[in-house]
Amino acid sequence: MRAAHYKFVVIIILLILAVGLGILRWWYGPKLIGYTITSMPLVQTVVATGRVVTLSRAQVGSEITAVVLERLVQEGDHVMQGDVLLVLRADDIAAQVRQAEAALTELSTSRRPQTEVALANAEIQLAQASRETLRRKALTERSLLPIEALEQAQQAQLLADNVVEMATLKAVALAPGGVEELLLHERLAAVQAQLAKSVVRSAVRGTVLTRNVEPGDMVVPGRILFTLALDGSTELLVPLDERNLSRLTLQQPAVAIADAYLDKPFPAHINFIAPSIDPQRGTVEVRLIVDLAPDFLRQDMTVSVNIETARREQTLVIPNDALGGIQGDQGHVLLVHNGKVQRHNVTLGLRGLTMTEVIAGLSDGDKVLADAALSLPEGTRVRFTLQKHPLTSTTGNSDTRNKLPEQLN
Repeated sequence: MRAAHYKFVVIIILLILAVGLGILRWWYGPKLIGYTITSMPLVQTVVATGRVVTLSRAQVGSEITAVVLERLVQEGDHVMQGDVLLVLRADDIAAQVRQAEAALTELSTSRRPQTEVALANAEIQLAQASRETLRRKALTERSLLPIEALEQAQQAQLLADNVVEMATLKAVALAPGGVEELLLHERLAAVQAQLAKSVVRSAVRGTVLTRNVEPGDMVVPGRILFTLALDGSTELLVPLDERNLSRLTLQQPAVAIADAYLDKPFPAHINFIAPSIDPQRGTVEVRLIVDLAPDFLRQDMTVSVNIETARREQTLVIPNDALGGIQGDQGHVLLVHNGKVQRHNVTLGLRGLTMTEVIAGLSDGDKVLADAALSLPEGTRVRFTLQKHPLTSTTGNSDTRNKLPEQLN
């Protein structure tokens, strides 16, 4: 009987303890996780995806119609100014060069000596005609010859003088440095220039991006054979959501990472912000100069870019999931004060991917619930459980991940 009574008492005590514990838990409220507001460094960044571009490109073609004999470069090759890219067959032009060279040789070895001889002969004939005219004139004055004979001699002298004049003009034209020699040199230079076009050279320093020709192909003027990326500064073309435009300024630093080399970040900075917005995509084009382009960068390579838009060396921060009702720079938090929940308005500053700066409304050491969307009446008692901040590093990110049209799924 006593054993039964003892068991009954124990059961009653346990029920009283359970009820008391339940009442105590109800009094202290539910157990909820939250954060302690603290001060730390904060860096605001805009994250986006873009591609590698060069400042300018050069398109190389042929100035003549010919068949390709040899192609000496391919995609990815680096060329210097004057390097041979392509060799074309130009037998007909080479024949014209030899013909022009032969004409110059003929001038110096044949035509010029012949002209000099012709001039000497004409001068001899003129001298003879002059003497004959004087002889007949003397005879005519003594009435030993008729006047017609004198006139014939004078006519012969005039003709001989004309022949000398013509031979002199021709000799001057064919003389060294004369008109004929200059004309032949110009003709030779013209066909040599045409022959030089059979060797297609690079006019710039750069890297071969594309080639559209193979040995045996027929090429014509106007056809693009190679595309070269000119040596110079490398740029990153990044389309950013227009909502980030107010955060961007020229010369802002950034860190870029190529998708193919995730372990090799490299620095860059903004050097161009487009004056207009793409209405189809709602983006603004931003270009960043790569400060020191790594060797592995390739044209049109995909890169992720973290642009540093603002920095605080030390500021009060709050995890983003503890914020609710954000409108502009205003929001609210569920502040835990003396074990009770209070809906509290805050003024925000820098916005990051996981952390946001608190300008007003909270103090260092304040406790806030991790879920600002909880529907708790004002003054509700809660049991606060501390949770670590989502970021233990010193950076916060404003994430805007954009993709170019060709990268969209």
